[in-house]
Amino acid sequence: MTTNTQDAIVLLGDSLTEFGFGEGGFAAKLANAYVRKLDVINRGFSGYNTDWILPVFEQCFPTQEQQQQQRLPTIRLLTIWLGANDAALPPSPQHVPLSRYKANLARLIRALRSPDSPRYAPHTRILLLTPPPADGPRWAQFLAEQTRGMEPPEWAKKLAAEVGWEAVQRPDRSVEVSGKYAAAAREVGAEEGVAVVDVWTALWEAAGKDEKGLGDLLVDGLHLSEKGYKIVYDGIVSTIAEKYPEYHFDNLQTVFATYEPFFENPGDYLNIAKKRSAFKD
Repeated sequence: MTTNTQDAIVLLGDSLTEFGFGEGGFAAKLANAYVRKLDVINRGFSGYNTDWILPVFEQCFPTQEQQQQQRLPTIRLLTIWLGANDAALPPSPQHVPLSRYKANLARLIRALRSPDSPRYAPHTRILLLTPPPADGPRWAQFLAEQTRGMEPPEWAKKLAAEVGWEAVQRPDRSVEVSGKYAAAAREVGAEEGVAVVDVWTALWEAAGKDEKGLGDLLVDGLHLSEKGYKIVYDGIVSTIAEKYPEYHFDNLQTVFATYEPFFENPGDYLNIAKKRSAFKD
């Protein structure tokens, strides 16, 4: 662990974010683009929905008092990418009703934007990402292949006792329902005045607006391929350029000088090596 030398970008989400540091992932691409300018911190939690992320968020995102006392890095950008699990169909334990999903997203945003909030962060710019389209049949097939011959987990047995195995085993994702949750995220973004990266529409259009076309974009019907993540990354970068240009990597400088000044004036290396703001004067 190093000392606090750079401000940060925090990525908050579910498995789509957690896996984003994998090969070709959007988080890895962002870390490369912002190297030596802003640190990229991954706070993705596989399987989580917006209900479950709220208490985690309160532990991960500092209060103003904690920020000052512990001299924590300023979070300049926050991506919120949730909904892929909220959109699971009942009786899935991950399902969150549409109205509560919207309320949870608004609660996350207001925690940083309301001056009355202990986590008020006026320097943090928020990007709200919509969940991607889901290929329900392919996801169900993937799960069946992964669990074939395995003993069902206890939660599945308990749920089956209540609703029956047929309900537990039917596909719990659909492109139509994921689209409704994406629309809800767009509505929250508009209502709260934050920038939205419409992942659902971008991937759906890339798929030719055909569920069969999602095969190149989703590795298993739910999680993104390298090609899918490239579309997400491009959407994030273009939205930053449009909505928050001062935070775009091309408009930032490295926190520590590049090597050229040392070549030009080696005797002044102590001054040259001093930390500076990533924001150009």
